[in-house]
Amino acid sequence: MKTTLTFMLLALASAAYGNSVPGVPAFDVDCPGKIMVHADQDGPVMINSKEAQTKMINDRLFEAKGPDVTISISIADDDTVAVTYTSKKGGNGICQSVDD
Repeated sequence: MKTTLTFMLLALASAAYGNSVPGVPAFDVDCPGKIMVHADQDGPVMINSKEAQTKMINDRLFEAKGPDVTISISIADDDTVAVTYTSKKGGNGICQSVDD
């Protein structure tokens, strides 16, 4: 019984941090087509308030996937963040930073 309980607790803890991706920068952007993207430092990445599946391509490039859109996040050598999107409906482009 203790082993089962321990396993369940570990599984729940993993799920809570399952979409944390070290290195993801914090940002808020709006993309054309009413796509809003928010990320906390080290994730998660949220697309229109829904958590996206995020993966590290390399230490300066990340990809976040939602149901209808893929967000590409790149970090330049000067640590500026550029965010682009590709929609399954055929749209793509550059996302604009949201001023606080």
